[in-house]
Amino acid sequence: MADTKRLAFSIIQFLHQQLGSGQLSSDAQESLEVAVQCLETAFEVSTDDSSLAVPQTLPEIFSSATDTLPRPAPVNTEPRPDSPPEEQMAEAERLKTDGNDQMKVENFPAAVEFYSKAILLNPQNAVYYCNRAAAYSKLGNYAGAVQDCELAIGIDPTYSKAYGRMGLALASLNKHTEAVVYYRKALELDPDNDTYQANLKIAEQKMDTPSPTAGVGGVDLAGLLSNPGFMNMASSLMNNPQVQQLMSGMMSGGYGPGGAPPPQGAAPAPAAPPGDLSGLIQAGQQFAQQMQQQNPELIEQLRSQIRSRPPSASQEEPQP
Repeated sequence: MADTKRLAFSIIQFLHQQLGSGQLSSDAQESLEVAVQCLETAFEVSTDDSSLAVPQTLPEIFSSATDTLPRPAPVNTEPRPDSPPEEQMAEAERLKTDGNDQMKVENFPAAVEFYSKAILLNPQNAVYYCNRAAAYSKLGNYAGAVQDCELAIGIDPTYSKAYGRMGLALASLNKHTEAVVYYRKALELDPDNDTYQANLKIAEQKMDTPSPTAGVGGVDLAGLLSNPGFMNMASSLMNNPQVQQLMSGMMSGGYGPGGAPPPQGAAPAPAAPPGDLSGLIQAGQQFAQQMQQQNPELIEQLRSQIRSRPPSASQEEPQP
């Protein structure tokens, strides 16, 4: 039984090392934490019990045990049987080039479309996902960029640009601690890249500094204010004569309850609370509809941020 506990202790130690590596997704971390708790309960062991420690770590024991085994055959560099035909891969490359051209002229929605078509033809090419991640970032869809970078890294774990773009997307979501991990990996693969070094330094500086514009419901206000689509729609709303009249009435106290002007000859009533201004609510609804029609990707980004924000001390789960 003692040897069984030692084995369980070594496995738990190994899982803790993986949790501390900083290279796991949030879902993977949660799964490993559950596994650690189950092992501790099932075998009645604790990592605080140093009497169960062995001289070698589990990876070292495994490496020693496999030294005498035959080495795996060299990786076959020829196209796999499930690789697309050559003409299909050539068409995918052409679509990627078209996407690159659209990026140069800042037509980012068109670039996303071309890269997506290339991915459909050849889903095994990490470059296509990484390029689409860049286009998503330009559109403010950082959640989409993160997902594409994960796919690119899954295809090619040595692709430094995918780690760098993942760092940029995470930093844009104010996830600077996670961004640091990916910038360091990008530098490990491309140590002379000045851009990665500069971005890593910035992320490390911001890691423990809360953003002054990122505290409203978990929404990245800094990203919104730098998003051209959002700012154009906000400007359009503020230039609406109905909204200007409503705001003018609010500033002067000229609107009574419900957003209606006071009777003629009556003294201006104090400005009503925002919840009673039906006109303002209607204008806000129109703005939301306009955003949904003109930039659905921005709306999806906001929803993703709200869904993924961390729970506060007084709130266990995010509100729906």
